[in-house]
Amino acid sequence: MAEPYAKSAVFDEQTLPDPLRNDHRTKAGTWGLLRVFSGKVRLIFIDPPSDHHVTPQTPATIPPQATHHVVTMGPMSMQVEFYRERPTPEPSRVDG
Repeated sequence: MAEPYAKSAVFDEQTLPDPLRNDHRTKAGTWGLLRVFSGKVRLIFIDPPSDHHVTPQTPATIPPQATHHVVTMGPMSMQVEFYRERPTPEPSRVDG
């Protein structure tokens, strides 16, 4: 199983930075895995368009260079993990 080489800070609905709320992408060769520890968020991909509800039970994989943004849906906490190969999503653990 792939191991992350980096992780973002844990964000909540107040501290989620504007760059994650607006269209952005990972660099070439970098996969993201969006983990939600509480609540839920929407992960919206631009091309091709898709909209995913991400919860603690359903983390979301972000392919390299896929343009996307996050929309909060009330109280939540989340973190993004970064990988050099495609991660295998498993439900989030609070001790993340």
